Amino acid sequence: MHISKIFILGGGTMGRGIAQVCAQSGLSVVLCDAAEKALTEAEKQIAWSVGKFIQKGKVAESLDQVMSRIGFSPSVEQAAEADMIIEVVFEDIEVKREVLEQISRVASPDALVASNTSAIPITDLAAFVEHPERVLGLHFFNPVPLMAAVEVIKGKCTSPEVLDAGREFVLHIGKDPIMVMRDCPGFVINRINLPSSIEAMRVVEEGVASVTDIDKGVKLALGRRMGIFETGDIVGLDVTLGALSSIYQETKEPRWHPPMILRRKVKAGQLGRKTGTGWYRYSEDGKMLGPAED
Repeated sequence: MHISKIFILGGGTMGRGIAQVCAQSGLSVVLCDAAEKALTEAEKQIAWSVGKFIQKGKVAESLDQVMSRIGFSPSVEQAAEADMIIEVVFEDIEVKREVLEQISRVASPDALVASNTSAIPITDLAAFVEHPERVLGLHFFNPVPLMAAVEVIKGKCTSPEVLDAGREFVLHIGKDPIMVMRDCPGFVINRINLPSSIEAMRVVEEGVASVTDIDKGVKLALGRRMGIFETGDIVGLDVTLGALSSIYQETKEPRWHPPMILRRKVKAGQLGRKTGTGWYRYSEDGKMLGPAED
């Protein structure tokens, strides 16, 4: 399956990161979001990020050459021209149902349809798309331009040809595929990583240790490049809550129930770097200022 035109639905942090790596790899991309403000911000942030890669010698082309491959649109109609469509909307099955049904109405029957979900089973999402055998999961990690791994997930109906095409696409954009051959909530990496995040939140909630000491400890003792809470602020506390809630609703296992401290922060609008406060506080330019007050 030849993939040269990508349509990405969702102009947030993940969507613009995926658009960037696709364009840097020579692919034509349309980034779609219903909010014009989101598209304006996406174009600005992608240009800034590509510029940094060029400065470091990691991208050989000019900024104009890379950016010329990315279109920005508030309409899903251009999905009709795409070889692959990737939805990158909020981690809620009803939100995803709405956009996947829209995609299904306009997409070519030959187009691959991928979800960047971090937790919702691909089989459930494929039920919203005509020809579910063309649906797969492509779970990128944040920040997309820097993180090498991508989970390539097989739903119950995903054809072998589609799964192979997903793997080849991941390799083409310079990433390393993690093949997930059995569909389950949380897939592979989140099933390993989220329990440590849950336990870290509970340790803070119980007053055992601070956010900063836990992050320092996992970096110095466990060799992680970033702390659990630093990473959580980049991902977004609402995204983490959405992932945990999806896994909990699917499995009903108490170990996946989102801690109260996370639920309260999300209710308070403390979603991480994007709102200026999460587990830490941030300046307007995204610089960390220190731990947030509980």
